[in-house]
Amino acid sequence: MFRIGVDVGGTNTDAVVMQGDQILSGVKSPTTQDVMSGVVDALERAIADAGINNSAITAVMIGTTHFTNAVVERRHIARTGAVRLCLPAAQCLPPMVDWPNDMREAVGNHYWMAKGGNEFDGRSISELDMAELDQIAAEIGEAGIDTLAITSVFSPVSDAMEQAAKARLAARLPGVDFTLSSEIGRLGILERENAAIMNASLRALSHHTVSAFGKALEKVGLSCPYYITQNDGTLMSRAFVQAYPVLTFASGPTNSMRGAAFLSGKSDAIVVDVGGTTTDVGALVKGFPRPASTTVDVGGVRTNFRMPDVFAIGLGGGTIVQGAGENLKIGPQSVGYRLAQEALVFGGDTLTTSDVAVGLGLADFGDKTALQDLPDAHLKAIKARTDNMLLNAVERMRVSADPIPVLAVGGGSILVPDRIGDLPVIRPEHFSVANAVGAAIGQISGEVDRIYSLESKSREEALSEARQDAEAKAVAAGANPETITLLDQEDVPLAYLPGNATRIRLKVVGEMNV
Repeated sequence: MFRIGVDVGGTNTDAVVMQGDQILSGVKSPTTQDVMSGVVDALERAIADAGINNSAITAVMIGTTHFTNAVVERRHIARTGAVRLCLPAAQCLPPMVDWPNDMREAVGNHYWMAKGGNEFDGRSISELDMAELDQIAAEIGEAGIDTLAITSVFSPVSDAMEQAAKARLAARLPGVDFTLSSEIGRLGILERENAAIMNASLRALSHHTVSAFGKALEKVGLSCPYYITQNDGTLMSRAFVQAYPVLTFASGPTNSMRGAAFLSGKSDAIVVDVGGTTTDVGALVKGFPRPASTTVDVGGVRTNFRMPDVFAIGLGGGTIVQGAGENLKIGPQSVGYRLAQEALVFGGDTLTTSDVAVGLGLADFGDKTALQDLPDAHLKAIKARTDNMLLNAVERMRVSADPIPVLAVGGGSILVPDRIGDLPVIRPEHFSVANAVGAAIGQISGEVDRIYSLESKSREEALSEARQDAEAKAVAAGANPETITLLDQEDVPLAYLPGNATRIRLKVVGEMNV
């Protein structure tokens, strides 16, 4: 089985061709302004280097920053309506109350509150008022909104009200897209609602982007299925990513961490992924990224859907270096994908960290004579500063004093020293395309995070029910049901809630169904 992994970064688009565990080829191509031509170039070069026929490729896995960039840049975001089922409770803080003004304006700031919602144990706060929903549907129709996010209090415990509200609104608003918060976020209504609204606002972009990837593959002559990587190190089918684009957030660092684990054979480590613009530092636990345990800020909006615990700093191969001595400034600005035009060693007039690496003999590319006017002491001072930046980032991600290795990956990892503090640094083979390798080896996952009342069922019955739900999600996302295994499971009794309640978080993974 031949498969291709592609990762679209801000500076480079990487692609690898793999057969089983063997890497047949790996290429880096500059990311283009229109993105897709860069993807086509990387695919064509990777296939040519592997020396195989297009018809032999069974699947393509793609990691993309399209959706994260849309939120950060406030572009390509659709006008979105938010419906919260909560009355008479949970109305003091309206939807999008804590959003940055420009982001709230980008989605239109349209919201409605209605009767409904649940207690923690599934009992209803109030029943749905169908006449009220009909009135809301009429107002949504008048506003011309065609994508909606529906959020109900404690919907991860029971999504029945969200489903019923969706059915009622859909009957009166044909052609409208719906996102249910129970399918996106975890417990915590404001953060879960934020994630649902954000997802709904990106649905139109997801249809356009997925279609564009399909056309890029057709241009290369590939007719095989393709998948998009998500931020837990696993894959989504074409239909799944069109429904849940927010699950791609931070998939780039995740791909690098998964690729680093595969290439090094280490399942527990700190991963330092140095790209052209940023360095992402994360932790591997059992070969998968350690998830963030708190709310995650995406473009100024607090969310609580699963995200890897990643710390990013403005240091990469294209980072701009300015000043000297006490006025030395490194980043966060970067020349990005214009490194080959603007760096000194390539005939440009901008001093970058890549120039520093060449000047100190850590890398050999471009014209080193272009650096002859730079004092050696100045280059060493810059390197000392970047080493200290990396040390602080790695120490921030450590949770114990255990001497676990640091895995240095990414094209800019020439900047990483051989040791960071007391930790050894490993640069695995093919380290520069680890992100594309991580995409290529992706599996399909399913996850559940829910509160169960153990008054009417045993703990084992609740765990079994949670696993069945997680497996159903994995199958819906494209997993082969015969290959699904349990990756992680925890249940935490909630002593502060009545009714012998427990919170169960469970995750399964399986091979893609091709």
